Amino acid sequence: MATTLPSPPKIGMVSLGCPKNLVDSERILTKLRSDGYAMSPDYAGADVVLVNTCGFLDSAKEESLEAIGEAIAENGRVIVTGCMGKEAEMIRAKFPGILAVTGAHQYEEVVGAVHTAAPMPPSAFLNLVPESGLKLTPRHYSYLKISEGCNHRCAFCIIPSLRGDLVSRRPDAILREAEKLIEAGTRELLVISQDTSAYGVDIRHQPRMWHGQEVRAHMTDLSRELGKLGAWVRLHYVYPYPHVDQVIPLMAEGLILPYLDIPFQHASRNVLKLMKRPANETKVLERIKTWRTIAPDIAIRSTFVVGFPGETEDDFAYLMDWLEEAQLDRVGAFRFEPVEGAAANDLPNHVPEEIKEERYARLMELTARISADKLQAKVGRTLDVIIDAVDEEGGATGRSKADAPEIDGEVFLRDAGHLSVGDIVAVKIEDADEHDLYGVPTV
Repeated sequence: MATTLPSPPKIGMVSLGCPKNLVDSERILTKLRSDGYAMSPDYAGADVVLVNTCGFLDSAKEESLEAIGEAIAENGRVIVTGCMGKEAEMIRAKFPGILAVTGAHQYEEVVGAVHTAAPMPPSAFLNLVPESGLKLTPRHYSYLKISEGCNHRCAFCIIPSLRGDLVSRRPDAILREAEKLIEAGTRELLVISQDTSAYGVDIRHQPRMWHGQEVRAHMTDLSRELGKLGAWVRLHYVYPYPHVDQVIPLMAEGLILPYLDIPFQHASRNVLKLMKRPANETKVLERIKTWRTIAPDIAIRSTFVVGFPGETEDDFAYLMDWLEEAQLDRVGAFRFEPVEGAAANDLPNHVPEEIKEERYARLMELTARISADKLQAKVGRTLDVIIDAVDEEGGATGRSKADAPEIDGEVFLRDAGHLSVGDIVAVKIEDADEHDLYGVPTV
């Protein structure tokens, strides 16, 4: 007689915010799947919906609250986790029907809340989890989180109060995870944390054995070993500490991608001091020149805050001049936005909204021109491109080594119907605009 297995409970997931939140969501889903739970792609089929929230900005909080409200309306059985877990009382007051609220990277608490809300049938044995875990990103690229929390106390940021101080993972555990991801099909590893350059500081760069040799818990050592695994390795959230200079030769050797994501935030010494960030913009310009000498194709992306309290027109003009000289490849900007609990809220001389908008527009116009010029210089070159999508009309979309997924530009290909997602191919660049490239595969 055939045995009928009971259906396991189904879990829905809404993941908001940064890639670090995405990794948290993947870990939660991986654990739940290993416990036998099934996944639901929609509200209707879910026994419980998890909402992983972001609380970095007030606008992000509003988006999180909207997502919680939508999940309540569409399903009714909702567990909230993530950064807004710090505001559990407010969430419960606004949504009395919430099943549970947990904080950022509290994996055991989230899983425990799911077990309580939707217990597994006693005879379920559906442990169908690949070694690499469950992913919310495409198969060919993966985010690799190397630490939690941050030791900085920037005036505009509340991340330390949400996620705590720096806690670094063991290097051997990171490398083992990376190895499994690559074995499962990952072609690009995106290294993330709140402060990648500080990796290992809290554990005094303690070495661990990996494949018969010691590897320090240090950004340089970790980058070198990751580069030996055969995938593209892209570094995000890199503060420009002096030892960052040591990873540039690894880029020249081809071990890691010639790409640095550095959150400069501003260039004016006055504003950087108000932000409680290091004010060494002149040395950074000199170092950027040196980096480009060692690794000529290095792409540097950054983000900047305009309209920070106390920012004068002279401060902003200095930033614009600095950007003109730095010639960064990719730039994002944010208008300063007060965040509940941030020290910057109490600073004097807040910038009027209309001036913020005007400065933001000027900065984006400048950086778009710089980007267009730099991309135009790539026309006629042949670049390696990783394929993200292939359409039915023979076109494809990919990214060069200078482009991180979802935040940077893309490369649009013609005559590419023979390619597959995850392929890394040589592409002849034929045209460019302000943000994207256009080309054709050479094979």
